[in-house]
Amino acid sequence: MKDFKRLTAAVIAAAAVISTAVSCSSKKKDSNKEKATEAGQSAESTTAKDTSDSAGKPDTSMEIYWLSDYDINPAEGEKRSTALSLFEDVYNGKVTYLPTTAEDKYNELASQINAGAAVDMFPYDAKVFPDGVMRDLFAPLDPYYEDLGMDSGIWDEMSGVIDMFAYKGQHYVMPYSISDPFVLTYSRKLMQSEGIDDPRKLWQEGKWDWNALKSMIEKFKSNNPGAYRIGINGWYGQAALASTGHRVVEFDGNTLKNNIYDPEIANAVSLTNDILLNGWYSANWRDTFPTDFNTLFLASTDWTLPISNAANPEADLMIVPFPKEPNADKNYISCNFDARMLVKNSDNSNAVATYIKCERLAASDETMKKKTKEYATTVHKNQSGTFRSFVTEEQYDALMEYTDLSKVTPVFDYGYGMGDAMTGYGAYTNDTRGAMYRITDTEVGKDWEAIKNTFSPVIDEQIAQYNN
Repeated sequence: MKDFKRLTAAVIAAAAVISTAVSCSSKKKDSNKEKATEAGQSAESTTAKDTSDSAGKPDTSMEIYWLSDYDINPAEGEKRSTALSLFEDVYNGKVTYLPTTAEDKYNELASQINAGAAVDMFPYDAKVFPDGVMRDLFAPLDPYYEDLGMDSGIWDEMSGVIDMFAYKGQHYVMPYSISDPFVLTYSRKLMQSEGIDDPRKLWQEGKWDWNALKSMIEKFKSNNPGAYRIGINGWYGQAALASTGHRVVEFDGNTLKNNIYDPEIANAVSLTNDILLNGWYSANWRDTFPTDFNTLFLASTDWTLPISNAANPEADLMIVPFPKEPNADKNYISCNFDARMLVKNSDNSNAVATYIKCERLAASDETMKKKTKEYATTVHKNQSGTFRSFVTEEQYDALMEYTDLSKVTPVFDYGYGMGDAMTGYGAYTNDTRGAMYRITDTEVGKDWEAIKNTFSPVIDEQIAQYNN
């Protein structure tokens, strides 16, 4: 508890001198993370009293070797993330970057482990679980709960998400936050002109479901039958499946189970089929909400919102999660899980756990959240004075609401972590992609009976490799 109080005091002191900036890693999802300036003299004086090795020398036991396709250390001219600032300033920690590529990182990790090389921490992605964990590439974090601050209360809201990844009673994946929810971007100006209800208001009233979505699209199309009008553009199949709260591959903490015959999976596929076959969907790729107002919804994660605002500054854009399945008991969402993995045989396990605690504190501390919001809602303009990107305060508050775990329930389909037969892109054609992509594809109509008959044996075969 004394250690946690020291860390909290350092956060408060650092926050007094923070001017946040965005971390510029090579990962798009990390480009939306908040960043902090160097912790100031007040933070340093706070930690100097309590840290036994505060003479400016890094504690070698707190050095982490980070194998990844992106660096969490700042590039020249950038500022450190809040988590890294805390790790370095409070614990005299250090992160040494071991570069690899996105394509080779798992093979490189296995080679490093087999060679007994120094590697401690690895980025989480969907392939981590169950594949990476069941291939014995990682170690559980349970022995390091004190270093993680598990009894301090900072992890309480994440407990359900953490338990979702529990394997045989132990916790290898401990998300410190969720991010990048799949959302639908729409124009409130367009909705009002068409006499259509505001989806966000329906969401707040508990009325935002598949039926409401379809009714809106039908009205939008029927308002001007001769015009070229689209209901949805973008990628939404994964979100539609998640909105049921059901998974193609289930997991009970010990074994994986083929769930493709679940009627709710069929319902999600039927929804995407209906939207496609009714002519409500456009597969033309866009990275911003269309400026011609012939599209009702743009489906994507939230990364498209800032540039959509810049392209449509007068459209009064808003976002809403993909609607819930009418019979679902909660607002289930598809999103990313932010976590760091402890590598098997790490010599610095305590340091990794401590760094993860710093990530959690940075994600949960209210002062840090306010600083993040200040930066996120800053308007960025080109030299010409035109908008480059921006997010309004109202949009930001909505996004925070859609990642509030008291209001939404994240869903992770374990099929996404089971290798190329399940999630591979193949030759980038529909018939060569993995099972999960074929099931959630929104660009091609699907014969559900044929899909089940084709992929149920594939799923069974893949599951058999992990259930041992």
